[in-house]
Parts: sequence; structure tokens; C-alpha cells
Amino acid sequence: MNLENYFITQFNNRHIGDDGALIDGYVYSKDAFFENVHFKREWLSYFNIAKKAMLVNISDAIAMNAIPKYILLSVAMPSDMSKEDMRDLANGFKSVAKEYDAEIIGGDTISNTKLDITITVVSKVEKPLLRANVREGYLYAYTGQLGKSAKELKKLFNLGSIHSKSKFVDIKLRRHFVKNVQRELKAGMDISDGLFSDVDKISKLNGLGVKFLHKIPKGLGCSGEEYELLVAFDKRDKKAVLRRAKQSRTKLTIFAQATRGKFTNRCKAHHF
Repeated sequence: MNLENYFITQFNNRHIGDDGALIDGYVYSKDAFFENVHFKREWLSYFNIAKKAMLVNISDAIAMNAIPKYILLSVAMPSDMSKEDMRDLANGFKSVAKEYDAEIIGGDTISNTKLDITITVVSKVEKPLLRANVREGYLYAYTGQLGKSAKELKKLFNLGSIHSKSKFVDIKLRRHFVKNVQRELKAGMDISDGLFSDVDKISKLNGLGVKFLHKIPKGLGCSGEEYELLVAFDKRDKKAVLRRAKQSRTKLTIFAQATRGKFTNRCKAHHF
């Protein structure tokens, strides 16, 4: 058990375990986006920093088939930020809130030595997509393409540059896919720590192992911050799921099947 998982186990609460906490028809989710941990200011504009911070948080709501309604911002700002920088940051937050028809209702701002952002999203949900409904024989699939985020992060660390439409910056959340396939999907979560790490989470939660249908390169399986979706469904619904994915123009790769046994994740922990 890594230290992150150990710390989480200290809170024995039935609402902990999904991308957000499901309570009375609402999903409550929260994520941090900290300078020198998740990004460096020289990598992104202030607009794009705020945009990515918002999308990373809203990803949890989308993964649970929830609709973001209200947003709380906590922003710790360094003194070297100008008023123009602050306007760019605010405009990044507002642009994503507008795109998802969500309302920024408050939060907190403090002075700090670096730019640290924490966001709480309150979302409405009618048919929640949880992690704990996987059964033996169900198929696992992921949306989009995986592996690019790790490659682009490596470029940035090597003082290279990335395109403004890079997946590291311009995250595409799969809300139309989830809405379109909600009837067939049995379980799901977003891929934030890497495919193998997140398969490990959902497998352990359901007490199952994993049989891979084809070899997945480590660079693809261990790439974090992809913000694609990992989903599970009954193999009898395979044709319907693929058809509905095509309708929402979503690439879907079926890569594994839930089996008896255990799965061992070989990826390095992304946290601590």
C-alpha cells in the first residue's frame, strides 16, 4: 500500500471510493492543481492553467455520469502575479464553467509563494456510474488514445514545447459518450493515474482479477493524467456499446475482461 492509499484508509466512510461522493442525488468532488507538482508556470498561460484545473475536476463528475452545477474555487496566488495575470486566470475558470453551464459560487483566495488551485464541484446525477458494479466476465474498455500525456510531460521537463491543442493542455472530456451509453455501462471511472493503476483500483474494489485481451505497452498503461474513461459492461452489450460510442464519435478500445484472481499493477506511483 502506498502512502496515499494508507492515508485514505484512515477515513472510514461509505461515501469514499468513487471519483466523487454520491449523496442524495448529488456528486461532490474535489481536486488540487498545484504549481511544481502538477504544472510549472512557464509551461502554460494563466488562462490554460485555470482551464486545465477546471477540466481535471469536472472529469470526476463526467466519469460518474453527473452534470456539474456549482463550483467553489480556492486559489493561493504568489505576489508576482499582475492584475492582467489574475484576469487571465479568472477568464480560464469562467470559460470552462460557461462551457459546462456551471456556476462559480465562491471560494477563497490567499497569498502564497506559488500558484496553488483547489476546486470543489457539486454535480447533479440521476443514474450514477460507480466503480463497484463489475462482475466476472464483464469487458473493460477505455475511450480515446492513451500514452500521449506522459510523452508531452517528458517534452516539457526537457525544456521542449507542446502544441496548444496538446492533450496535456486541451483535455477532451467524454460527457456525450457517457450520456449516450449510460444504459449499457455497469461501472466506470476517469483515467487520471494511468490505465494500469486505475484498473488496479477498480479490480481490487470488486475483488476480481484482469485478463488482458492483447498486450498493452507499459508507456501506454502507465501514462497518467489522460482523463479518458475506463468503463466496464456486460459482454452481451458489446455491440450496443460500440454502436453508441460510434454515434458520439468516441474511439473505444476493449482491452480486458474481469476474471477471478488478482491484478498486480507494475507502474510507479504517481503520488507518494
